[in-house]
Amino acid sequence: MRAIQKLQRAPGLILTDIPKPTCGLTDVVIEVHHAGVCGTDLHIADWNEWAQGRIKPPIVVGHEFAGEIVEIGRDVGDTFHIGQRVTAEGHIVSGHTRQSRTGAGHVCPSTQIIGIDRDGAFAEYIAMPASNVMPLGDISTVTGAIMDPIGNAFHTVLTADIPGSTVLVLGCGPIGCFAVGVAHAAGAARIFAADLVTRRLELAREMGAHVCIDVIQEDLVQRVMDETHSAGVDVVCEMSGHPDAIRQALKCARPGGRVQLLGIPEKEVPIQIANDLIFKGLTVYGVVGRKMFETWYQMRSFLESGLFDPSPVVTHTFPMQQIDDALAAIRSGEAGKVILEIGGSA
Repeated sequence: MRAIQKLQRAPGLILTDIPKPTCGLTDVVIEVHHAGVCGTDLHIADWNEWAQGRIKPPIVVGHEFAGEIVEIGRDVGDTFHIGQRVTAEGHIVSGHTRQSRTGAGHVCPSTQIIGIDRDGAFAEYIAMPASNVMPLGDISTVTGAIMDPIGNAFHTVLTADIPGSTVLVLGCGPIGCFAVGVAHAAGAARIFAADLVTRRLELAREMGAHVCIDVIQEDLVQRVMDETHSAGVDVVCEMSGHPDAIRQALKCARPGGRVQLLGIPEKEVPIQIANDLIFKGLTVYGVVGRKMFETWYQMRSFLESGLFDPSPVVTHTFPMQQIDDALAAIRSGEAGKVILEIGGSA
């Protein structure tokens, strides 16, 4: 089968031919139709410091995907059927840790992530534990391919009290734009979106942002305070990981408010813990992946009902042989969500 691999400890990804995966007793093999390309894939391609410390080539990259089942392991039972359209949770946990057994599998210390710790989804076929597989029903494989990052947005937003709240989304990359849409669907009273790229702010407005703030042109904290009568917002979703944005997130939250941290900084971030966190009585929540599997059922309900539509954020689609063009679109800063067409149909 064709697959996109990181073959060497150096920049670049290669389209190769490798053997199809075998189907274990409790696995299903999925023919991949569409796959989402994200910043993690870009880091692996560029071979940044994080990738050098985590990735062990050769490995098939990619962790966002959807397709149809073509083979079912003997011990899977009758939960799935051949031809069924599915996606999957890409965090594979042992099931034996305290976290896995108490509903916190998303922070299981033994997690393996497809495309990072084991072969991933930028391939014509992928074998997945049946326990990780989620049926799509009427959801397209284009949308199914990005339910992983959409799930990050759902986890970030819906672990806060959203109905009637004021919400600030800091960083309007694809997951930030999804977060705007989730907050809108969940009944936020007013949604602020902040970024330094005009195109991203346009997408955030399409997803339901009421106030879009260009942080190059305006003082973010001052604008938020002006818009909220100096109160600050109820919930801040920090999606960028930029040190300045993290500090601004704490300042923009109202006393007693909540800050959701999804963005991952590259290095340590100095903050004023006393004045900006403790004395304000803030609740800070670190977001890891998706709750397994609460987030998936929330997400599917919002998608199937039409409450949430991610399609405005999908701006680019490429065949898998154009992976370099897909990565270039992300590097440009002008893309929303980028999709690879692997095979099959939507």
